[in-house]
Amino acid sequence: MTQGAVAQIGFGQVRHTRLRPRRHAFAYATWFLLLPMRRLNDAEAMGGLAVNRSAAISFHDRDHGDGRGPERGGAVAWLEDMLHSEGISDADGEIWLHTYPRVLGYTFKPVSFWYCHRADGSLRAVVAEVNNTFGERHCYLLDSPRYGAELRADKCFHVSPFCRISGGYRFRFLRTVHAGQARTVVRVDHDDADGPLLNTSVSGTLHPISPDTLRRALWRYPAMTAMVMARIHWQALQLWWKRVSFHRKPPAPDRFVTR
Repeated sequence: MTQGAVAQIGFGQVRHTRLRPRRHAFAYATWFLLLPMRRLNDAEAMGGLAVNRSAAISFHDRDHGDGRGPERGGAVAWLEDMLHSEGISDADGEIWLHTYPRVLGYTFKPVSFWYCHRADGSLRAVVAEVNNTFGERHCYLLDSPRYGAELRADKCFHVSPFCRISGGYRFRFLRTVHAGQARTVVRVDHDDADGPLLNTSVSGTLHPISPDTLRRALWRYPAMTAMVMARIHWQALQLWWKRVSFHRKPPAPDRFVTR
C-alpha cells in the first residue's frame, strides 16, 4: 500500500487449525477494512465509510488503543504515543489499519494489525492489537518487519481457555497481486514447548471502499461482526466436547505492549 491511496475492503477467509491434542479446523468467509489512518478525515479517501458516527458500517477511533476519541487525536495519536514510548520515532509515513468495523453498531475485533511506514514508504513496524472475550486488550509490537519474513513474539496474553500462556507466536505478512487484483494474507501461528499448536490466517482480495462495496459486504454478511463472537463460542463448545484441556484466565499482563 502506498501513501495517498484510498481505503480498501477485503473479501476473503479466516482459517484456523488446531493440531493437538485433538485436531480441530474451520474456515469462514469474512471481510475486513484496510484504512489509511492519516487520511481518516478525508471523506474521498474513505470512499463513503462512516467515521466516528453511526451507520450500518462504521469505523470508530474509540474501538482501538486506549479508547481515546477524535477530540484527543483518536487512535493514531494513541499509536504514535505508544511507538514513541517504545523508542520508535521514524514511523512518520502512512499507517494502515487492518481491522473489523462496527456493523449495525456492534463489533468485536479478535486482532487488528497496524502497518506503520516511514516517510519513504518502507515498513517500520507492525502492531498486532489483540482483544479477548473478557474485555481485555494487549499489543504485540513487531520491530523492523519485512513482508514475507517471519516475525516472532512471546505469548503473554490470554486469548483462549484452551491454550496456556506459553510459547510464542510466529507472524508472517504477505502482499500479492493475482490476475491484477491486490491481495493480503496474514498468518499467525502459535507454538508451545511441544512444537506447533495452532495455525491461523486471514486473507482477502482488496477493493477500494465505495458505497457499492459496502453494500456488497452488508448484504452478503449482515451480521458479520456479531457472528465473529458467536463463532468463537461455538468453536469453544466443540473443543470442550472433544475434551481439550480447559485453563482458567490468568491476570492480564502488567505491560500493555510486548516488544
